[in-house]
Amino acid sequence: MSAPVRVLVCDDQELIRTGLVTIIGAQPDLAVAGECGDGRTAVELAERLRPDVVVMDVRMPVLDGIEATRLLAGAGVDNPVKVLVVTTFNLDEYVYEALRAGASGFLLKDAPPARLLHGIRTVATGAALLDPDVTRQLVGRFAARIRPSRLSADDTPLTPREREVLGLIANGLSNGEIAASLFISQETVKTFVSRILAKLGLRDRVQAVVYAYRHGLVT
Repeated sequence: MSAPVRVLVCDDQELIRTGLVTIIGAQPDLAVAGECGDGRTAVELAERLRPDVVVMDVRMPVLDGIEATRLLAGAGVDNPVKVLVVTTFNLDEYVYEALRAGASGFLLKDAPPARLLHGIRTVATGAALLDPDVTRQLVGRFAARIRPSRLSADDTPLTPREREVLGLIANGLSNGEIAASLFISQETVKTFVSRILAKLGLRDRVQAVVYAYRHGLVT
């Protein structure tokens, strides 16, 4: 039996934090590595405990979740930690910033426990967690702030088909939806996604979405 996924829970609201700890701790394949209520402690604990996943609130005292995420998973961090951001929907601007800071995904605080657990397991595998419906609203709403620089076909290493797939990813489509839209198999979609990430030097689908908007591939 493989070792359980170790999770650090960071939320300044004790009731919510206790609920998260209880839900996670009840799973045989997950274990609570620690908990805290502010961003600075989150960074210190994550660096000391090296959890597999950090469940991070956005608004916390001392150091907010965005800056904590940047310190743990941002550009230039030698040994980044996987961060799953949880937030209320009216903080979606902060979530976008957290994704840019290096978070591997995000969930809403009112998501059912099963979705939270799925999110932790997904992020732990190294995959990004982007809820398609929320992604459409989140990235779409704040896309104007990204200030895109238009790319010509000669400016990107992607083929026309790969650009098309990237555009669908950025619009929040899942692999299954992309497969149905392009009349190809999901395995083929996975191959396209892997190739796109490799060519652009991106870590995951989150970064792919930001890249697409920043470079004007999606409006």
